[in-house]
Amino acid sequence: MAGHSKWANIKHRKGRQDAKRGQMFTRATKELMLSAKLGGGDPEMNSRLRMAIDSAKAINMPKDKIETAIKKGTGEITSGTIEEVVYEGYGPGGVAIMVEAATDNKNRTVAEIRKIFSKGGGNLGEFGCVGWMFDKLGVLTFDKNAYSEDELLEVGLEAGADDVIDDGEAWEVRTSPESYYEVKQAFEEAGFAIQNAEVAMIPKNYVTPDVDTAKKALKLYEQLEDHDDVQKVHANFDIPDEVYAEMSQ
Repeated sequence: MAGHSKWANIKHRKGRQDAKRGQMFTRATKELMLSAKLGGGDPEMNSRLRMAIDSAKAINMPKDKIETAIKKGTGEITSGTIEEVVYEGYGPGGVAIMVEAATDNKNRTVAEIRKIFSKGGGNLGEFGCVGWMFDKLGVLTFDKNAYSEDELLEVGLEAGADDVIDDGEAWEVRTSPESYYEVKQAFEEAGFAIQNAEVAMIPKNYVTPDVDTAKKALKLYEQLEDHDDVQKVHANFDIPDEVYAEMSQ
């Protein structure tokens, strides 16, 4: 078992809804289209599409909307072109930030993302400037009160998981992106309740900002999340409990 994970501080503890319902549907639609465009419309042959379908179902996206998005991605239904793009930059205090976006106008989107970085006390950098600070991993979280580490290891390792980590509030099972879906399926078939599951960019190291810097970094993070073209935001800052307490005063 590896050590404590700080990733959950950003993903779970800030207490925000990921997005409004309409925005969640928009993001799910774009991911379905991109997945089908890049790997074909058969989920059995396209693991990314399987994950996109699961995510869409998790937010109660209607079956017909899921099917329509897939057909748009494969070209069976004519629609505008959606492109996948990743932006990298720095936030207040040198926080490394990666932004995954899906857009039909890259020139417009990059200008707007650059403006958000600038106004938020950061700067948009060149591709690759912070990407080396992150690892792409599958992450599944489980309630620590419901399962033991040994129970998770027994199912996870047999299915291809790499590690089980204690993040303080939950168990975190990590996998390679290639093994993610099989590991997730194994836990589901074994009857385990998964709190959260996704493929994410996990920081190799974290920075711990002071109260003022934490406020600015979190605000920039949330403003990027709220942009219509943004699918996911990843950052390498860890906000300790005492800093959260001071921020909320």
